[in-house]
Amino acid sequence: MGVDILSFAYAATVAAGGIMGYAKAGSIPSLGAGLIFGSILGVGAYQLSQDPSNYTLMLGTTSTLGGLMGYRYYNSRKFMPAGLVFCMSVGMLAKIVFKHVSAPSAIASKG
Repeated sequence: MGVDILSFAYAATVAAGGIMGYAKAGSIPSLGAGLIFGSILGVGAYQLSQDPSNYTLMLGTTSTLGGLMGYRYYNSRKFMPAGLVFCMSVGMLAKIVFKHVSAPSAIASKG
């Protein structure tokens, strides 16, 4: 079992984005959301690192964040920050689904 560096980097980027939103615009909601989502994603990344079959927290949080930011991007058409976080979330969802969700079922069906 290795450390899931990509998931930890995603969590840190989300938290840092919240901090930057507060620093640039004084947005308390951005700070709160970034730190809360970043912390939950950090716990999910830790769980994935310990047990790759324990992906539910990461999957749920990434889906929620991707949905929220996708909605914000759709309404505002501004890539930063909503579009960037949406794209990162879609990438993480693809990683989780292809690596953790679909792989065990494909292996089980061969046996």
